[in-house]
Amino acid sequence: MIYAMIAAALVAVDQIVKYLVMTNIAFGDHVPFIPCILELTYVENTGAAFSIFSGHTWVLALVSLVMSAVLALALWKGLFKHPFGKLALTLLLAGAVGNLIDRAFRGFVVDMFNVLFMRFAVFNVADICVVVGGVAAGIYYLFLMDKLEPKKEEPHGDAEADC
Repeated sequence: MIYAMIAAALVAVDQIVKYLVMTNIAFGDHVPFIPCILELTYVENTGAAFSIFSGHTWVLALVSLVMSAVLALALWKGLFKHPFGKLALTLLLAGAVGNLIDRAFRGFVVDMFNVLFMRFAVFNVADICVVVGGVAAGIYYLFLMDKLEPKKEEPHGDAEADC
């Protein structure tokens, strides 16, 4: 239940930030945010990360919908038992839902965070959730799951001895 509330809160933050950007910054305009580091730039993205698959909004919406359902099911069924693993899935779910809402209701994803000290794609809160959640899930699965997940008990006795 707590993970559903975290996901809902992150989706709400994502949608509020997007709304504020759309209502306060003209399309394509830049507003200083953190000097020399980050500015807010209102961009509409019909693609995925780095604008790949631009113009395929409904295909990406379908992918987001399927991934949201898979992630929600993984959380509900307890794919990961440890809170770190559950939080990673929660971040992935929040990011998928945040961008799904945009694709389904706007026909594009609103992006706003523009890094100034290097050339990088403009991104949003949902994208941050996907990246942080994906990295955390990968680290958890590759390095921590064996150490943090409860061990399944092995059946006692030798299978061949039962014959």
